[in-house]
Amino acid sequence: MNVLICGERGFIGRHVTAALRAQGHQVRGLRQTVNGQPQALDFGDATTPARWRPWLDGVDAVVNAVGVLRDTTRRPLSVVHARAPVALFQACAELGVRRLIQVSALGVDASPTAYASTKLAAETALNQLAAQGQLDAAILRPSVVFGAGGAASEMFRTLARLPVLSMPAPAFTAKIQPVAVQDVAELIAALLGPQRDWCGTVACVGPQALTTAEFIARLRQEMGKSAPLRLPLPQLVGQAMARVGDLVPASPWCSETLSLLSQDNTADATVFAQLLGHAPRMPGLATVSS
Repeated sequence: MNVLICGERGFIGRHVTAALRAQGHQVRGLRQTVNGQPQALDFGDATTPARWRPWLDGVDAVVNAVGVLRDTTRRPLSVVHARAPVALFQACAELGVRRLIQVSALGVDASPTAYASTKLAAETALNQLAAQGQLDAAILRPSVVFGAGGAASEMFRTLARLPVLSMPAPAFTAKIQPVAVQDVAELIAALLGPQRDWCGTVACVGPQALTTAEFIARLRQEMGKSAPLRLPLPQLVGQAMARVGDLVPASPWCSETLSLLSQDNTADATVFAQLLGHAPRMPGLATVSS
């Protein structure tokens, strides 16, 4: 199949691109060379179906793996997560590009954050087109994705090296279900291969629910280090750290992250495992290096 991947240079997108090419698919992204000239499509300029049509020429399926944590003037969440994807979905429907895979996030239907609400808006629009018979859609809702090249993954690894684990209190109470990025990429490859007829929403989660602190301690144990001293931070300190993170664009820690990690982010892995054809692997240092 000829597959357009939006976000092909991002953390998840890079792994998806590799998995699809390994399966023999032809993959293109939003940065292409046309007639010897480099061209790129910016999500900020792609808010109408007409803007997407040239990029869908000859495409059989689309994977949207674009996501940002921060609301910025250059890349507003409302555009990157909602307006641009919805325009893409509409263009696919108009041109008969039926297979569409949307990478969303677990818990978007239960979080008040701008990140979640904009992701959910895209899901709603996609489901409406699917219900009308215009698209064959699969929506992926991963928990915390862990693997090589992920900013959050590198943050977790850095914290695991420290003898004292000092984090905001929710990191010691709210549960996550980390999923290996390889499993997310394999699922997308399956949905464009042996599972290409499957439609719906699937939670992409690892085999174990644990707190963020427990996950970091597990990584530390894999490093051969002793258990860290756990030091939950007072709420006001955690909020202040998040606001400082808001000012550092490259940091995966910000107010949105704190809010998202303050609620449980877990689900049943049964459907995910069925579509993968195997039990999801437990993310860890081996999955980062592989």
